[in-house]
Amino acid sequence: MPQRHRPSRWLAAAFVALLGGTLSAAGHAGMPPEVNGQPLPSLAPMLQHVTPAVVNISTRTRVAVRNPYFDDPVFRQFFGLSGTPREKVKQSLGSGVIVNATKGYILTNNHVVGGADDITVTLQDGRSFKGHLVGTDPATDIAVVKIDADHLQALPLADSSKLRVGDFVVAVGEPFGLSETVTSGIVSALGRSGLGGSGYQNFIQTDASINPGNSGGALVNLRGQLVGINSMIFSPSGGNVGIGFAIPSNLAAEVMKQLIAHGKVSRGTLGIQTRDISPRIARMLGLLDDEGVVVTNVTRGSSGDRAGLQIGDVITALDGKPLHDSQQLHNTEGLQPVGTVLHLTVHGRHGDHQVDATLALEKLATVEGRELDPRLAGVTFSELDENQRNQGVAGVAVSAVRADSAAAQAGLGVGDIVVAVGNYRVTSIRDIRRLAGVRPRQLVLVVAGRNGLSYVPIP
Repeated sequence: MPQRHRPSRWLAAAFVALLGGTLSAAGHAGMPPEVNGQPLPSLAPMLQHVTPAVVNISTRTRVAVRNPYFDDPVFRQFFGLSGTPREKVKQSLGSGVIVNATKGYILTNNHVVGGADDITVTLQDGRSFKGHLVGTDPATDIAVVKIDADHLQALPLADSSKLRVGDFVVAVGEPFGLSETVTSGIVSALGRSGLGGSGYQNFIQTDASINPGNSGGALVNLRGQLVGINSMIFSPSGGNVGIGFAIPSNLAAEVMKQLIAHGKVSRGTLGIQTRDISPRIARMLGLLDDEGVVVTNVTRGSSGDRAGLQIGDVITALDGKPLHDSQQLHNTEGLQPVGTVLHLTVHGRHGDHQVDATLALEKLATVEGRELDPRLAGVTFSELDENQRNQGVAGVAVSAVRADSAAAQAGLGVGDIVVAVGNYRVTSIRDIRRLAGVRPRQLVLVVAGRNGLSYVPIP
């Protein structure tokens, strides 16, 4: 039997304040519609405008399933089997928020629709539409889906920078496939980061109940304005424990603008790598404390290089505010527009000084597969971006795959990361270029993808 949920504490307090001693004096259990001419507090009027803008998103993803015996030509010939990998279909449910009724744009999470082959959007009134993926940004877990439909209702976006800890918020979504589910709470914290998952983090933390299926749904203020996109929960048990996270509307709006205009997000970088300062590193560098980050690498010709940053420099402040860890600097690089000037306080060989560095587009090296091996024609490989490298990922990214190529037929897809070719480890474009001089008889790529580590033999 489903558990009954108690009313939110703030609503209960409001009831008591309005009712005073009337409730205890009443001789019946029913609650009156108003007390002393004042209506009882309710979120219903606001939610009448919000819930039609929150949609259900269901996806279907076809995943190749390869039996290792199928790679043996003798086995295939004996049993009369083809070498084409079988497929299984994965289905998932999530939520989304209509933010432009005229053009049918819907904000949701990348993890709800990323990699999906079919997207279906179901509205509150029961209508269903095929969703078209405009673009995704795994680094912030934001995606934009478009539907062609009339009579849509959109949510206005609030300025999430004006949120305060303690503000009341309401989460709307479809957890466990239950339509139009509403939970309330407060903003528990702002600017949360270092949670794992997405690369650029600036989460709103809330105690409004967020459960599986709420992902991509709306976090709204009491005016019915969108302040965040529900993204994840912290849960040791898998259930809700009152710690949920949402992506601020300002960040989601900036990402959406770039996805609609270009289909992808272009980010700036200083071209440096850093690490947190441990007490041991502080002693080695002769620092009085472990605040700040130490520069461990500077890319030649990068913005950081031009600004004069060097390996061993310690960045102690960013735009006049103390810099506590590398994640904080990483977030600033990823969340600020290209061309933004960052003001850094640096402790270096010549004492403390100020450095101004401009965020510039990162140029990633690429190579066409046909240059490496004829069997890789139609594939484009590229270096990993700074976000992936900072997360400890190593390999070479698959940035494009032609649909009719042998690699595509074997199951290689955009976003896969090649970590090895046969027994040879791959960590850079330089590594994979060595294929051009080897040309192995059997070409097997070891790939890290959304379904884990797998072997992709290219015929």
